[in-house]
Amino acid sequence: MMKKMLNKFMGLSALAIVLVLGACEEGDKVFDQIVEQETRGAILRTTNLISNDLPIGDASGNFSVELEIQDQENGTLVTDVEVYIGFLDNTADIGPGTNVAESLFETVSSSTFSVGEFGLPRFTYMVGLPDMLSFVGRNDSEITGGDQFTVRFELVLSDGRRYSAADNSGTLTGSYFNSPFLYTPTVICPLTASFSGTFDLSLANPGVFSGGVFTEGNVEISEVGTTIREIATVNYPQFGGFNRTFQFDLICGAVVVLPEQDQGLQCTAGVPLIYNPSPNTTTYDPTDDSSLTIIFLEDTEGTCGGPVEVTFTLTKV
Repeated sequence: MMKKMLNKFMGLSALAIVLVLGACEEGDKVFDQIVEQETRGAILRTTNLISNDLPIGDASGNFSVELEIQDQENGTLVTDVEVYIGFLDNTADIGPGTNVAESLFETVSSSTFSVGEFGLPRFTYMVGLPDMLSFVGRNDSEITGGDQFTVRFELVLSDGRRYSAADNSGTLTGSYFNSPFLYTPTVICPLTASFSGTFDLSLANPGVFSGGVFTEGNVEISEVGTTIREIATVNYPQFGGFNRTFQFDLICGAVVVLPEQDQGLQCTAGVPLIYNPSPNTTTYDPTDDSSLTIIFLEDTEGTCGGPVEVTFTLTKV
């Protein structure tokens, strides 16, 4: 069994070379699509996502982002940016349990733009949680962690054309231009304890391979968001070990594993080994980070013998 699995991983180095070469070709395609998009329309690039978390009960909580406008005339064709706000009620047990369709919240005039470092128009947009709640007809008692607001921007050009999320391609949203037009700031519950630092990692079960998913022992957990934490792990020590990261979110008492965590490893060429949330979740105390148990699904694509539910515990050192 071990020999079979080891052979599956032997192709990783060669595959990495193929992926790098493929990435160069893909980069050319990305550039071509960006030029095409800029020629036929306009791009609203995210230069800095300043705040995307909305703490419950915090009147200073806000969504804030810095944006850059690009078109074939260096951004001068855009006269206005319209802002649409809606609400996604993702927790039916709290609040009305219904979504609120987006509608026009306000219009940002090009007269308020400044010139960025690349000579293109930029502006910083901020909207507070109290204003968003009032706009969608909700209050603090009707929202909880995991609920989301939608903030969508729409570019209005001088010739009447409009561009927004529906006109976008996946290439532009995921590339350097990072132009999604649509953002979903999430409601969170603030943490009292840090849930960061050095922890001892202990596996309750090994996972797909008998040698275990992670190397057990001390690991470092860092903050990558208000409630999102990232563990620096060494995965699959039986195959030499691979330095990876594992992310989870602490959402109002529930430990939620972030979805689609690609480990950069493959048992079948072209099909990545991915970690995803389990339907079984654990809880945490926001005031106590001494111990935390996490459950997730390993190999949800099933190419390495999964999916297998893995449970591990983190104990603060």
